[in-house]
Amino acid sequence: MSTNENIVWHDHAVDKKQRSEQKKQKPCVLWFTGLSGSGKSTVAGAVEQALVKMGAHTYLLDGDNVRLGLCKGLTFSDDDRKENIRRIGEVAKLMSDAGLIVLTAFISPHRIDREQVRQLLPETEFIEIFVDTPLAICELRDPKGLYKKARAGEIKNFTGIDSVYEKPQHAEIRVENGDEPLQVAVEVIINYLKDNNYL
Repeated sequence: MSTNENIVWHDHAVDKKQRSEQKKQKPCVLWFTGLSGSGKSTVAGAVEQALVKMGAHTYLLDGDNVRLGLCKGLTFSDDDRKENIRRIGEVAKLMSDAGLIVLTAFISPHRIDREQVRQLLPETEFIEIFVDTPLAICELRDPKGLYKKARAGEIKNFTGIDSVYEKPQHAEIRVENGDEPLQVAVEVIINYLKDNNYL
């Protein structure tokens, strides 16, 4: 007998609908994806600040922060990247169930992994945001010096250099984060949430 046969989901008296109504918002997961240095965390952080100023209830899951705890010990191999995204997806699902607007900033290079997170959530609750910044600009920024190390062969399996990044084909939102001011990206995302009644 497998362990899972002894585990049953327990429905609680307080449900997602009540939690959402209490917060006066529609929960969702804003999934920011893009290359390292594309500005995912910067845009996600600015969007969260804007949402909080509006009175929204949020939580931001960021790549490095998660790898220091929940995903500590995982490498950047394809298998470990898959597990990293699986764990994040499950946490984001729980936070959405709590009625929050969840923001996640992860490279998440493989379409299949992002799609699997989408399948965890009710329809329309997963909002993929492609932070579309050219590789050349990401390399120029190189805030952590990772591209330089990857080009020197000091880092293996680095997305965009010797590991693939599969661009979203049908992202709900695409923002360019090259020369565009940060506030433009923030407004595009906030307007999407307003237009689709998340706020």
